[in-house]
Amino acid sequence: MKDRVSIDFADGVADVRLIRADKMNALDPAMFEGIVEAGAELARMKGLRAVVLSGEGRAFCAGLDMGSFAAMKDNGSGVPGARDLTVRTHGIANRPQQCAWLWRDLPVPVIAAVHGVAFGGGFQIALGADIRYATADTRFSVMEIKWGLVPDLAGTQLMRHLAREDVVRELTYTGRVFDGTEAERLGFVTRLVEDPRASALATARDIAGKSPDAVRAAKRLLNDAVATDARTGLLAESVEQQKLIGSPNQIEAVMSNLQKRAARYQD
Repeated sequence: MKDRVSIDFADGVADVRLIRADKMNALDPAMFEGIVEAGAELARMKGLRAVVLSGEGRAFCAGLDMGSFAAMKDNGSGVPGARDLTVRTHGIANRPQQCAWLWRDLPVPVIAAVHGVAFGGGFQIALGADIRYATADTRFSVMEIKWGLVPDLAGTQLMRHLAREDVVRELTYTGRVFDGTEAERLGFVTRLVEDPRASALATARDIAGKSPDAVRAAKRLLNDAVATDARTGLLAESVEQQKLIGSPNQIEAVMSNLQKRAARYQD
């Protein structure tokens, strides 16, 4: 993992970086492995309250490493090193899908800071985050069709909750490149900023200062809201709220606001 993904942790915020800058953080077998390992490490991390995901160098992630296409021919799959993509290796996901889905599965908010390009698998990894900040000139593409493939890093499940169905279909069928301004308009980017990583870290620190119990409960509810009926969702709201009311961190939230001081939450 260490030669593909770095993690710096301070004050509840994990600063996660793809560090294959010489290849625009393209996805080779080691990068796939590094991202999955990083996700497992974050899931075990005590005191974690928010995550920022970004890429070093000129790009967030340029997608599949061109040098990996030979491996596809050898193993008959769309991902280097993969044998049978139908095997579920990580809950509901296979190993490649886990690179994008793990950010959704983490119990804390994840903010993707996107610059340069986010093509193919890189675009899908960014979509796994709760929030995405990008520059106006960042370039995006659902690029798999260019190589005779379909988006298979959970992209079909992630895109459909962010943009209209016809928009998702057009981008998937054509693979056309679009910029950050259009991405924000379509719903793929949360906010356009001059410095995505700095803005993402600022937001992450803001979130880290809120009650971790409430933030985690909110993520559980919002994850489930896209895949459940209203009856189930409303009951889930009530269950989460019932657990929060009167809990130590909820009381601390009230007292710190009334006393106009920094909150001292328990992890």
